[in-house]
Amino acid sequence: MAAVGSVDVELELIGWLQERLGDGVVVRDELDNLLLDELPTVQVQRLPAGGDDGFRLDRALVDIDVYAATRGEAIALSATIRGALLGELRGSTTSNATWGRIRSDPPPAIRPYQNTGLRRCGATYEMFVHPVS
Repeated sequence: MAAVGSVDVELELIGWLQERLGDGVVVRDELDNLLLDELPTVQVQRLPAGGDDGFRLDRALVDIDVYAATRGEAIALSATIRGALLGELRGSTTSNATWGRIRSDPPPAIRPYQNTGLRRCGATYEMFVHPVS
């Protein structure tokens, strides 16, 4: 029996998104000083919120931010990610996880960022996930 928290939601999402978005997009958990040279970049971060049932089911809240050269590119990539999460990942099984209900709350929207040389668009997703049996 798998222990609670045995699914690394960030790691699973990073791999899954990288596979779908391709080599032209960087998908990672932390940003670095090379951000302007690596656009577009998708940042996946689990929030310190959510919960679990103490057995197998994890309710993860995850922020997914897109950094791109233009507002239009950031919005378009965020919409692509949202469509993939809600249309493909929901109800599927990846190498280490089975994904249940997924919803965006709030859906993708422009978010402020200090560097005026790029644009940021992001969404928060609620995801129900459990380890593969």
